[in-house]
Amino acid sequence: MSTTTENLAPAVPYVPAAETIGAVMAPGERPPRPSALSASITFGWRAMLKIKHVPEQLFDVTAFPIMMTLMFTYLFGGALAGSTGAYLQYLLPGIMVMSVVMTTMYTGVAVNTDIAKGVFDRFRTLPIWRPAALVGNLLGDLLRYVLASTTIIIVGLIMGFRPSGGIVGVLAGVALLVVFSFAFSWIWTMFGLFLRSEKSVMGVSMLFQFPLTFLSNVFVEPTTMPGWLQAFVDVNPITHLVTAVRALMAGTWDTGEITWVLISCVVMTAIFGTLTMRLYNRK
Repeated sequence: MSTTTENLAPAVPYVPAAETIGAVMAPGERPPRPSALSASITFGWRAMLKIKHVPEQLFDVTAFPIMMTLMFTYLFGGALAGSTGAYLQYLLPGIMVMSVVMTTMYTGVAVNTDIAKGVFDRFRTLPIWRPAALVGNLLGDLLRYVLASTTIIIVGLIMGFRPSGGIVGVLAGVALLVVFSFAFSWIWTMFGLFLRSEKSVMGVSMLFQFPLTFLSNVFVEPTTMPGWLQAFVDVNPITHLVTAVRALMAGTWDTGEITWVLISCVVMTAIFGTLTMRLYNRK
């Protein structure tokens, strides 16, 4: 029996190319573009998921604040204030400010890491509000600030810290600190955009943060310092922040210092937020 080409050919009906494409890509309305708030919250959730999958990165906001509080209280309390209990009342708000402010650099580190891996190139092609990726990282780090503050307050209460301002004063102090840290982190986000490695971002941030935090009123009253050092301490923004947080926790509500801190937050956000976005758009 002879085999013809008709018997070998499969019985597949012919379908025009246009009809095939139409069947696969059915017409429909495009999904709405996400709002600026929605996009920023999504990127903030992304930042928190990083913490979930790598929880050891929270050591700097849990173990480090505990170590600093215990070490400085029992090492210098007797010598500086006569007792550890009296010194703790003065030290704890300052240590809380110091620990939280020093974690603000991680926003810049995260941005620099995303740039190095090429992730930011993908984000910039998405139909979303352009600053969302940056603002989302800043929002995600708010969890670090709140966790560090909560850790120090709990440890302080166990050690004997008793804020005269009560829970309202403590919450107000933490809120002011978080607002300042959000504004302050714009500086390191800017550095994260133009420095070439995350180690460079950490090195530069430490170069500035160590003098700002240690040459302040975190550990002692500025009146005990030499005159030339007092001049720097008096204009140091960390000094004003510590004074405001101490006042809130003590229940005195120093409106002058609080106003100074809030104005500095607006200025830092306006200046460094604008510079950061210009660098981001030109990247």
